[in-house]
Amino acid sequence: MKQPNGIIGTPDGTTLYVADIGANRTYAYNIEPDGRLSHKRLFCRLGSDGMTIDDRGNVYLTGHGVTVFDRTGKQIAHIAIDEPWTANVCFGGEDHRTLFITASTRCYGLRMQVRGAGSQ
Repeated sequence: MKQPNGIIGTPDGTTLYVADIGANRTYAYNIEPDGRLSHKRLFCRLGSDGMTIDDRGNVYLTGHGVTVFDRTGKQIAHIAIDEPWTANVCFGGEDHRTLFITASTRCYGLRMQVRGAGSQ
């Protein structure tokens, strides 16, 4: 990898996503029972600074706004942010339905219909 940066695993512990911001790619790996990674594959042609995952398995990548991909790597949404760069993203709030986004000069909170992965 040129410059790996973002990383997140699925709550069930079976998949690890690693964003290579330098190569503008994100990869998915299987996580084996012994912790080894296998079956590296291109998830999408977009790198990321930070990333998160929702309870439907959708992956959120930062950079120019927030781009959302389904579990197959197909882009399903883009959240435009009026800032030059978005750096990090996570779900939070009492019910884990607020998507928090850090950007160049501000922090944003966006109410979502999905929850962050792993939240009850």
